[in-house]
Amino acid sequence: MAEDGHVTAKSGGKKLLPTLAISTLMLMTFGNLGTSMAFSLQSANMGRIFQTLGADPTKLGFFFILPPLAGMIVQPLVGIFSDRTWIPKIGRRLPYLILGSFVAILVMCLLPNSGSFGFKTSTGLWFGAVAILFMDLSSNMSMQPFKMMISDMVNDEQKDMAWSWQTIWGNIGGVVANLFPFFFTAIGVANVAAAGQLPPSVKWAFYTGAFILAISAAFTVWKVDEYDPKTYAQYHGLEEKQEKLNLFQILAKAPKVFWTLGLVEFFCWAGFQYLWTYGTGTVAQNIWHTTNAASAGFQDAGNWFGILSAIETVAAIVWGLIITKLNNKIRKPAYSIGLVLGAIGFFMLATTHVKSLSAVAFIFLGIAWVTMNAIPFTILTNALDGKHDGTYMGLFNSWICLPQIVASVASFALYPLLGNYMPHMITVSGILFILGALAVWVIKETSVEHGDLG
Repeated sequence: MAEDGHVTAKSGGKKLLPTLAISTLMLMTFGNLGTSMAFSLQSANMGRIFQTLGADPTKLGFFFILPPLAGMIVQPLVGIFSDRTWIPKIGRRLPYLILGSFVAILVMCLLPNSGSFGFKTSTGLWFGAVAILFMDLSSNMSMQPFKMMISDMVNDEQKDMAWSWQTIWGNIGGVVANLFPFFFTAIGVANVAAAGQLPPSVKWAFYTGAFILAISAAFTVWKVDEYDPKTYAQYHGLEEKQEKLNLFQILAKAPKVFWTLGLVEFFCWAGFQYLWTYGTGTVAQNIWHTTNAASAGFQDAGNWFGILSAIETVAAIVWGLIITKLNNKIRKPAYSIGLVLGAIGFFMLATTHVKSLSAVAFIFLGIAWVTMNAIPFTILTNALDGKHDGTYMGLFNSWICLPQIVASVASFALYPLLGNYMPHMITVSGILFILGALAVWVIKETSVEHGDLG
């Protein structure tokens, strides 16, 4: 990768990571466009897919347990194995991007056909659940290298910018992916199908997303040159051969912010889990006044939810550009404010019966989304010393996956308790985000690069 500026020696022979050109940061994170497109298609359409296949709304939470469970398993393993990997002319993290992208592309072509193989309803649902599991396994494997390369190669002064660009590229992919069903419907592709089958508009959305994932992943592999083990060790002040510890030993040495950030992330990701699970149903109930998944109104609500998700990601891109300028003094206030705005968005979505106000709600949700995806990783990577960064990044993913699992399991009791009414579950998301905004103030930022060990 191109470098801008000079490498400065630190005490003990450690070198500061170089200041990278903005174009380098953009190229390093560009491949996240395709990976996030896969996640966006999955998250925006999972409720629609499983309700169309005939899932009982009271049991929707089950299907949403598998993806985060996959993430909890895969990302720490990708982290610890990639910390110990070096393949000449390919790299440390990129081999996992290649493998993960290949599997994700295959599954993206199978998932929307879950109801098209002549299976009975229960078998179709299980096929869809297994396809979702493998899609999340592979998407997690292809996403993790982008996070790790920022920790490996970007200095503290540029991390806010790098994480923001990573999120921006992801959100651009999300905008396009979420508009696919609406776009294909607009050009004449059918948006309804036989009972138990997904409309062609959804199928073509997944096919197109798979193609773009292939192109963006290939572009990143071609453009990114990771630091070889010797150069990496020099930049991070390490011995070239590191002591090999298991996951539990590494976790025991985690910096304090690993845990305090985890508390905030727990509330955030539990909140978004209910949006993904009940968001389409909420829009259908509040605005289209239907709960019938086979109706044209419900499918129109599914398309509108895709547009809302696109509005969310546009807002996230704009807010992401703003937070590229953050520093230590305003990072935590920006973190807390972003989550409060997210809470307002959830409360609006749960109560509005007007399309325009639902769009405003998703603007606030977009601000919350980029906030919870960019700022925590800057705080975390500033506190890492380079020894096991990939492993810590993978383990930190548990604070993304565990709350989704807990939220899904809790929904089995919570959804009936709240009257089997999907908008009430979105209200719960708003409450969770208020708690997350308060928990931000427990965090104490540190920077290993600047000698602050906390």
